[in-house]
Amino acid sequence: MELKELDRSAVADYKERPVRVLQFGEGNFLRAFVDWQIDIANEKGVLDTAVTIVSPRFDENRAIKLLKEQQCVYHVLLEGIENGKPKREIRLISSVNDVLAPEIPADYEKYVALITSPEFSFVVSNTTEAGIRYDKDDVLSDKPVTFPGKVTNLLWKRYKHFNGAADKGLVFICCELIENNATTLHEYVLRHAREAGMPGAFIEWIDSANIFVDTLVDRIVPGFPRDTIDEVKAELGYDDNVVDKGEFYHLWAIGGKGYETVAREFPLDKAGLHVLFMPSIKAFRDKKVRILNGAHTSMVLGAYLAGHEIVGDCMADDTMRAYMSQALFNEIMPTLDLPKDDLEAFASAIFERFSNPFNRHLLLSIALNSQSKFRARVLPTIKEYVKRTGRLPKILTFSMAAFIAFYCGKKKEDGSFVGVRAAGNEYPIADDQFVLDFFAGMTGKPAAEIAHAVLTNVDFWGSDLTAELPGFEASVAASLDAIFTKGAAKAIEEVVARA
Repeated sequence: MELKELDRSAVADYKERPVRVLQFGEGNFLRAFVDWQIDIANEKGVLDTAVTIVSPRFDENRAIKLLKEQQCVYHVLLEGIENGKPKREIRLISSVNDVLAPEIPADYEKYVALITSPEFSFVVSNTTEAGIRYDKDDVLSDKPVTFPGKVTNLLWKRYKHFNGAADKGLVFICCELIENNATTLHEYVLRHAREAGMPGAFIEWIDSANIFVDTLVDRIVPGFPRDTIDEVKAELGYDDNVVDKGEFYHLWAIGGKGYETVAREFPLDKAGLHVLFMPSIKAFRDKKVRILNGAHTSMVLGAYLAGHEIVGDCMADDTMRAYMSQALFNEIMPTLDLPKDDLEAFASAIFERFSNPFNRHLLLSIALNSQSKFRARVLPTIKEYVKRTGRLPKILTFSMAAFIAFYCGKKKEDGSFVGVRAAGNEYPIADDQFVLDFFAGMTGKPAAEIAHAVLTNVDFWGSDLTAELPGFEASVAASLDAIFTKGAAKAIEEVVARA
């Protein structure tokens, strides 16, 4: 079957819309979550906006190139089980009008034109948990490295262009899975402005004219359906190389100072979408990040080392299912001050979502940037569990050892960093360079030495965990040694039996 090229001619009744949204991040999640919702809201007349995507790394990566080739048009495929029956939906997304890599001069010109346009109103971001960080050396320039540095630069250009007009501020809607995501971004932007010696009027404008709302996002997005892409393309009739696959469930909780304005100007809920506006998202965030994301991060690294490939495989394996059940019900839920029935219902629903037979959610995809994910999603639960019980949580403590074992890899001649499973196959390890450089120096060292070096790394965890959590180092070292000597599968069996 000959496939048609996918471009805007495939979109029935396509119309040009003003670009009101700049999105930092071209990844699968934002395209199947934010851009999908905006597309629906446009169709229903709730919004009238296009989205321009910019790479948070400011480079032209493979995803950027593929999106450009398809004129930013792609399909979102949703599959799941509803009332015991399979459900499937495909939507052609046309809400994205352009995708930019500002390192390219022509794209940089477009980027500057957009951020200084009067219609531009919203910045949406997902730069991963590692994206919102403060680097004192990332001074205000045309080529900042960090996301807060880029935002400071963006706001300074806009402030100068509109002479500090009070009605030309922006709304920042952060989707990174860190606590107080937009609040933290706001704090770092102010620090950059102050330390760069920017005018006091500009700093005041950042505070008074702009809104930074914290959010919580929830949708499982496996992404490109690599295993079935030929069948999907044949069904579509188009050669879509950025098809994005996800589950039906979605939730976007948006809160904090200025949330009423965002609800009025960005009313996705009026399009029938599961978007909630509220004064504070803390309760939602704690439940979702600790339970759903915590379950993911605490399970996937050990499960991959034990030979599993996708989340569904883990749910079909009695040992891995027990591992996750013990983590959720015995260690994570007791640290949350929410109604027990609500927590149990949410945790039970996760098993159903993780078992979705249509979502081949690769463990390696979830494993990306696991150092910052572990710090945000699992470590707070470990600390709270110790605080409340005086004991270490066995499963979550083991998960730290699994994280370390997964990252104990080697640097290849081409500069890539890989680990090796028990079966002998290599797997890529992707994280910030300082994380990879650290673990490259751990190769061949004893488990106890590696555990001590990792747990005392303040840059990783914000504190020395060997001093903060008595007994943690010895337990992690013992589990790490068990993974090295017995293999991950046997070590997981043993910890499940003990828990």
